[in-house]
Amino acid sequence: SKLDLNIDVSDVLEHVHAVSKTNPFWNELSASNPFIYDIAASNRNENNKYLSVLKENPSLFSRVSSNRESLASSGDELDIDCLLRKTSTRRSGRSKSISDFLDIIDNRRLNPHKTAPQKTVASDTECLQNDREAYKMAWLSRRQLTRSCLDLEARSQSPGWAQTQATDVHIVSKLNHEGGSVQLPDSDINVHIPMGHVLPGEFQEVGLKAILNPPSSLNNELSITVSPLIEITLSNLNTREAIFLEVKVAAKVKNDPLSQVMTDIVCFYSLSKEGPFKKLQNCYFYEDTIQVKLTDLSHLMYTVIVVQANKIQPPATTVWDYVHRTVSVGIYGPKYIHPSFTAVFTAFGHNYIPRKLTICDIKKGGKNMPPVVFQLWGKHTLLLEKPQDLNISLISCDPDFEVKVENQSKNITEEQLKTGEMVRQQFLFSMLGSREMHFFLFLVQIKNLRSGQVMQFCVTTPDPAPKLSGIIRRPKCLQKRKEIKSAPLLLIPTVKYPKFQDKCLNINTYGVALKTVLRQSKIDYLLEYFKGDTIALLGEDKVKAIGQTKIKEWYVGVLRRKVGLVHRKNVKVISKEQAMDTADSELLTRNLVEQIALPFKKLTYIYSVVLSTVSENVYDWRALAEVLGYSHMSWDDFNEKYVDKESERVAHVVKRLKEDCHANKKKRLFLYELVVALLKIDCQGLVARLTQDTVILTSAVKLGKCWRELAEKLARLTKQQIEAYEVPHQGKNGEVTLEMMWKPAYDFLYTWGAHYGDSYRDVLQDLQSALDKMKNPVTKHWRELTGTLILVNCMDVLRASAFSMEEEG
Repeated sequence: SKLDLNIDVSDVLEHVHAVSKTNPFWNELSASNPFIYDIAASNRNENNKYLSVLKENPSLFSRVSSNRESLASSGDELDIDCLLRKTSTRRSGRSKSISDFLDIIDNRRLNPHKTAPQKTVASDTECLQNDREAYKMAWLSRRQLTRSCLDLEARSQSPGWAQTQATDVHIVSKLNHEGGSVQLPDSDINVHIPMGHVLPGEFQEVGLKAILNPPSSLNNELSITVSPLIEITLSNLNTREAIFLEVKVAAKVKNDPLSQVMTDIVCFYSLSKEGPFKKLQNCYFYEDTIQVKLTDLSHLMYTVIVVQANKIQPPATTVWDYVHRTVSVGIYGPKYIHPSFTAVFTAFGHNYIPRKLTICDIKKGGKNMPPVVFQLWGKHTLLLEKPQDLNISLISCDPDFEVKVENQSKNITEEQLKTGEMVRQQFLFSMLGSREMHFFLFLVQIKNLRSGQVMQFCVTTPDPAPKLSGIIRRPKCLQKRKEIKSAPLLLIPTVKYPKFQDKCLNINTYGVALKTVLRQSKIDYLLEYFKGDTIALLGEDKVKAIGQTKIKEWYVGVLRRKVGLVHRKNVKVISKEQAMDTADSELLTRNLVEQIALPFKKLTYIYSVVLSTVSENVYDWRALAEVLGYSHMSWDDFNEKYVDKESERVAHVVKRLKEDCHANKKKRLFLYELVVALLKIDCQGLVARLTQDTVILTSAVKLGKCWRELAEKLARLTKQQIEAYEVPHQGKNGEVTLEMMWKPAYDFLYTWGAHYGDSYRDVLQDLQSALDKMKNPVTKHWRELTGTLILVNCMDVLRASAFSMEEEG
C-alpha cells in the first residue's frame, strides 16, 4: 500500500541486523535511582527530589471524573477504587513523574511536518546466513550497542534518553540484472550497478557502510583524506560489468597553476580496513564529486577519497596549501533534554555527518560509562586553509540554562585536525533552579587562535521528554512492527478494515505427543494430551514459562478445540504433509480469537486510558460497532458534537459497550469483548499496546511489596534506588502502606517497559521470566501473563487465516 512506501532508514537497518531477543540492561547496575540523579542535583527543593508517575497526571486514573470505575478489574474480584482514594498527603503539589521526564512512548517520529524519508530497497540477510562468521560478527556488532546502552546507572548519569539504537550506518540492497543505485542514507555516497552486471535470474546484494575515521596512514604531509572510509560488500562475484562509486568530497584544488599541477584527487582501494591501499586509475572528477570505476571486485572492499600531492614545493609546507579544505561540524545530544545533559561538538574531515553518533568516552565520577547514541542537533561547514588550533565555546542563549564553567571552552589542536580523524569535545549543560523544562537556543563559537577570527552558528535543542499524558494520545508506534500492521497511522477520513473470515486455521506445523500428560490439578493455559495425539502448532516460536514447578520452553498448540501450551520436549515436530489425523487439532478463527483473549477477563485496566487509546487509533466507528453487535447504530444515535470527529464517534461506541457490560456484569466483561472486537478488525497493533499496558498495571497490583524483589531480579536495582521509587508514596509515618505499594511497583514497571520501545513481545517474555524466578512466583497461581504470551504468539496465524490478502489490499 502507499503507506508502506515511506521506509524509515533506522527501521531498514534494524531489519538488516535484527536478532531474536532483546535484553536492554547491562549486567552491572548502578548505585543510584535511575533517571533521578540529574533531576535531584538541579533541584534543591526536598519535596521535588523524588517523583512519581502517578502524581503529575492524576486524571490518568480518573479522566472521566464522574466515573468511579476509572481503574477496574475485568473480573470484579479486585476493588481498586479504594486504593486510588488513599493519596499521600506528604507529596508536594509540584511533584512530577519519573517517567514524566523520561517517557519515550510519546514518539514524535510521526511529525506530519517532517519530510518523508528516502525510499530504500528492503534488506536481505541471506548472505549473512550463508556465512557463519559474517553473521556472527554482524550480530555481535548490533547487540554490542543495543544491549549496552540501558544500564540503569548510566541512565541516572548519562547525558540523555533513548540511546539504544545501533549507529553503524549500513545499508544492504538486493538488485537483479537490471541494475540500479544504492545510496548510503543521509549522505552523498552512491554505488551504481549497471544493467547486465549479473546474469538474468541472478542477484547482487550490495552493502554500503561509512567508517567515520579514515586510515591514519593516508593523512600526512603529502596526502589527506576527504571522505570517510567506505566499506562495500558484494554477495555475487559472477559479474559481467564493473560497478561505479560516486562520492562528494570535502576539498577542491585551488585554481592557481602550481596547485593544479602538483595535486590530484584520487581514490585508494584495499581489501582490508587497515590497508595496504593502492591508487585506482579509473577516476573521473567533476566539480566536487568523484566517480570511480571498480573493476577488481571482491566480496569485501574498502575505498577512500584522498587529495594527494606529487611533492611539496616551498613556500607550501603540506598538501593543505594546495586545496580549499572544508571541515564539517556536527552538534550532537540526547533525543530529549533533561535538567542536566551533555552536548558533543564533533568535527569531521569529510562531508558526511551521520544523523546518530555513538559516544564511547562519556565519563562520570572518573568512571567510563557505557556507549550512548546521540542525535544530530545541528551542523555547519568551515573552510580551513590550513590545520590550526581552534577554540570551541558553547554559550546558552536562555537564562534558565548554563554551560558548566569547566566546560565552557575547549580546544582542538592543529595535530588533531591533521590526522583526519573525528574530533569530539563534550559540553555539560544544566538547568538553573526548578523551572519547567523547555527547549532553548545556544550559540556555538569557533575561534581561530592564530588569527582571532570567530565563526559562530546557533543550535536549537530538542524538546524535553514528553509528559506522561502522552500515553493517552500517542500515535501507535507499535503499529510500525511488520508482524502487527494495523489500521493506518494517518488520519484518513475513511479506512476500510478487512473483513473477518470465520474459517479453519491454516496450520503448517504439527507435533505428535511422545507421552501422556494429565494433571490432577488443572493449570490454566497448559494443554493435556495422550501419547500419539496430533497437536496443531501455531508457529515454531517458543514461550518460556513456569509449569507445575519448573520453567520450561513451550509451543503454542491446539488440541480438541482448546488453545494452550505444550512442552517442547513432549512433542515431535512434523510437517503438514506428515500429519496423519488432524481432526482433533482443527479450530475456527472465531474460536481462536475468543480463546486467546481470555486473559483480558482477569486483567486490571484503566478505563479512561483504554477509551482514549482505542478512540484515537480506530478510524471507522461503523467497523467497530458492527463487530461489537451494534450494526443497528446510525448517525441518529450520536449527539451533534460527535458528528465532526471520528474519534468521538468511536469513543461513543466504546462507552456504549462499557454501559452494556456494566449492566450485565455476570455475563459480559468489557475489556474482553473489546479486545475480541479489535482482533476481528485486525487492529493487532492496538491490541499489543493494550496488552502491555494492562499486564504492567496488573503485575504491579499483584506484586504489592514483592515488587522490590522483582526490581532486583529484573533490573538489579539497589536498595537506594528502590527507596527512591517509594518516597513519593510514603504516608505521614514515612512508610508506604500495603494498599499503596502497587504505585511504586507501577512506576518501576512502566519505566522499565519503556526501554523496550516497540518490542512488546520481549517486555511480556522478560517479565514472565523474571516473575517465574522469584522465591514465591505469583505466576504459579496468576497465569494471565502466560495467556498474553499465547495471544501475541498467535497473531501471525490469526491474520493469515482470518483475513484474505484481497481484502487487505
